[in-house]
Amino acid sequence: MKYYLIAGEASGDLHGSNLIKAIFREDPSAQVRCWGGDRMQEAGGTLVKHYKEMSFMGFLEVIANLPKIFRNLSFCKKDIETFNPDTLIFIDFSGFNLRIAEWAHKKGYRTQYYISPQVWASREGRVRKIKRDIDAMYVILPFEKDFYENKHDMPVHFVGHPLIDALKDRPQIDPVAFKKQHGLNPDKPIIALLPGSRPQEISTMLPVMLSLSPKYPQYQFVIAGAPSTPADFYEPFLKRHDASLVINQTYPLLNSAHAALVTSGTATLETALLGVPQVVCYKGNWISYQIAKRLITLDYISLVNLIMDRMVVTELIQEDLHPENLAVELDKILSGAGREAQLSACQELRVKLGGAGASAKAAKLIVDFSKGS
Repeated sequence: MKYYLIAGEASGDLHGSNLIKAIFREDPSAQVRCWGGDRMQEAGGTLVKHYKEMSFMGFLEVIANLPKIFRNLSFCKKDIETFNPDTLIFIDFSGFNLRIAEWAHKKGYRTQYYISPQVWASREGRVRKIKRDIDAMYVILPFEKDFYENKHDMPVHFVGHPLIDALKDRPQIDPVAFKKQHGLNPDKPIIALLPGSRPQEISTMLPVMLSLSPKYPQYQFVIAGAPSTPADFYEPFLKRHDASLVINQTYPLLNSAHAALVTSGTATLETALLGVPQVVCYKGNWISYQIAKRLITLDYISLVNLIMDRMVVTELIQEDLHPENLAVELDKILSGAGREAQLSACQELRVKLGGAGASAKAAKLIVDFSKGS
């Protein structure tokens, strides 16, 4: 069978790589072609285009890059027709994928979606297009099944969250060994900084996070460098602040951290599942933020709070994200009741997410559907 996967971000590359591995276990003769990243390529997919060429943050940034986006859409359609897959598998990345899905449905391709677009957060009207253009949907958040089936009469499969598998399969590194390996101070606890993966968000988030380093001399601040961002991009920040950088070592870093400052996104869930107390941060382009605020109808922005349906981790958004507020919230999770409350909620979160095996469950459903069984 021939499978064509499309992911457009670092998290999609991670989950796509585990899905590809699971597809090969179900269908050893599978041919896999993909849009994604290094992980999907290493898992055995033939990489067509890297996500770092496609990922744009914010409404204004998307508008500014529309010509490039349209070229990518046109190229993707031609490449699909040339490969002629038995099925298309979309992984999140809704702005791009839903456009390809509409075209693919009209062309008669089988369409499957793994990791639903966040239509429950904004632009709920897109569900109509999903029902029309997607043949099978596999959701990873427990409330999504209720959203689709009970609110929109669309059957979906809840397979659990693939992060649980990704974290379970990670290499175990002793925190003492991690500090030694990266030349970190063996006697100072780590505050991990996760400023995101896109250069634009890193440039916005990292200066605010690093501004706290002089206030906490008893800790060491360590930046989780994104694998898609070169190390020299971080050098100007490191020259101005006392901090260290590790590239493509997010899980070992979190495993060794006492607390974390995390840009809103999948990283908030990763941090919680690794049992690290955190403060969630977000600041974007002012106009983009104003537009998003009017479209998004959720009470929270972090996946942790959305899944738990209560404020577990503090969210500092836009004008609320400044050094004074950040220091107040960081203090709460370094020790005492605030820290203990987050650690307890992290245990509850794991149970809510449905346990291990998401990639294997999704792969079996995808392969069976593709074969028509």
